[in-house]
Amino acid sequence: MLNSQKNLQYYKFIARVQISIYLYKLYMLHKSFDLAKITNSKKKFNNMLKLEHLGIAVKNLSEADELYGRLLGTGPYKREKVPSEHVTTSFYRAGEVKIELLEATSDESPIARFIKTRGEGIHHVAFEVQDIALEIQRLRSEGFQVINEQPKKGADNKLVAFVHPKSVGGLLVELCQEIS
Repeated sequence: MLNSQKNLQYYKFIARVQISIYLYKLYMLHKSFDLAKITNSKKKFNNMLKLEHLGIAVKNLSEADELYGRLLGTGPYKREKVPSEHVTTSFYRAGEVKIELLEATSDESPIARFIKTRGEGIHHVAFEVQDIALEIQRLRSEGFQVINEQPKKGADNKLVAFVHPKSVGGLLVELCQEIS
């Protein structure tokens, strides 16, 4: 029992450190965006509505669900397979932000590759956008390397697209728009 309490304390500490690091990166990312600027336009435009979720890569979703359930004091509100990405996801609510746990279902999964090179941890930060196609175009015109030319169906009833970490200071950014 004592050993499992130490493990839980250790994982809580690691999770806090990782979240702190990524929140700092998110702050720096937010400072680098000029949301009032659109190519050839002087009017203000804010297509990024809010931080939608943090994506966390895990090796074992069942174990991670147990850990995050204890950490957040609640269970996941949704579990979903995303065959196109070779992942199974589990979603939690933490105030206004969601936490998405991602487990690879095959070696071809981006999550499997991420865990192999970096280990478990925060994989991406997702922003909800008003118009994903417009935001892809805007970011490309601002010099960001967009991974997806067109949005694709993701988890949690969203259209998604990703911005390459090389153009965002090492942080993978997901854009997501609710499918209506």
